[in-house]
Amino acid sequence: MLSEFGIEQITIPLPFRLNHVNCFIAEGSNGKTVLDTGLNSEVTRNIWAPIVAKNHIKNIIITHCHPDHFGYAGSLQKLTGADVWMTRTDAEVGLTYWGRESLKRKRQDYLTCGLPQELIDQLMTDEESFTARVEPYPIVQHEVIEGMKIMFGKLEFEVMSTPGHSDGLFVLYNKEKSILFSTDHILPKVSPNISYRFRGNPNPLQSFLTSLEKIKKLNAQYVFPSHFKPFKNANSRIDELIDHHEERLEFTYFLVKQPATIYEVTLSLFQHVNVHQMRFAIGEALAHLEYLVANNQCRKYLSDKVWQYEAI
Repeated sequence: MLSEFGIEQITIPLPFRLNHVNCFIAEGSNGKTVLDTGLNSEVTRNIWAPIVAKNHIKNIIITHCHPDHFGYAGSLQKLTGADVWMTRTDAEVGLTYWGRESLKRKRQDYLTCGLPQELIDQLMTDEESFTARVEPYPIVQHEVIEGMKIMFGKLEFEVMSTPGHSDGLFVLYNKEKSILFSTDHILPKVSPNISYRFRGNPNPLQSFLTSLEKIKKLNAQYVFPSHFKPFKNANSRIDELIDHHEERLEFTYFLVKQPATIYEVTLSLFQHVNVHQMRFAIGEALAHLEYLVANNQCRKYLSDKVWQYEAI
């Protein structure tokens, strides 16, 4: 379907359980426009090389700051001289998160979660490995803002802010053809990771649920996500995602009937996760706990420098 509108999907393998990311390229206002780039890796470089050789890439639009979308942006910019576009919020995160001071703070955050020291060391090794996957950083020349119109292929898309998966995530919507580039906001087979990061958005799960209701009003018929295959009927999937998180909130509330640490709640919510997945599991558990705190269903307090959560 996309090809008739001059848009091409470029699927790039990832070395994770979620083993690919869908990027896109199309004619823009003054040359080709790229939507997301993949990690900075040899696999990514080899995929983009022939595309760069055949096309004049003028703009690179990054939907959010996570490495599988943002990581190769700097390298692709150096190859093409293209302008990079991001939301201000996610540009600030993407350009600072993997820095030394930020990672040092992350270690301290993990300590307050009640994690064993050995696991913290493993998590930090995994975190630090991403520095090479996001450098060199791009120079972000343009800010993406809510309501902005972007020509992508033969269609005009509207930028719609959908925080939750990241603080500055946005989707692109074309009303005429009812096409939604849902990025990581709506995925067909898994729930997008919604993580609390001890900074930025104080209640990302509420933001995510609010964003889902916002996109539900569009009644989008054709959805092109950043992972898995395109699908139809966004609203059906939105209802499933809302139901999923309502169930997880009920279970999380049950888990803190007695005081519990973030690590204890994480282990009950998520089983059989590796070190890389544990980062997301902790963030997701925290997002549900902080939602309960914000809605006066739970209280939190420090005990021996470790956060405890308890249902009210």
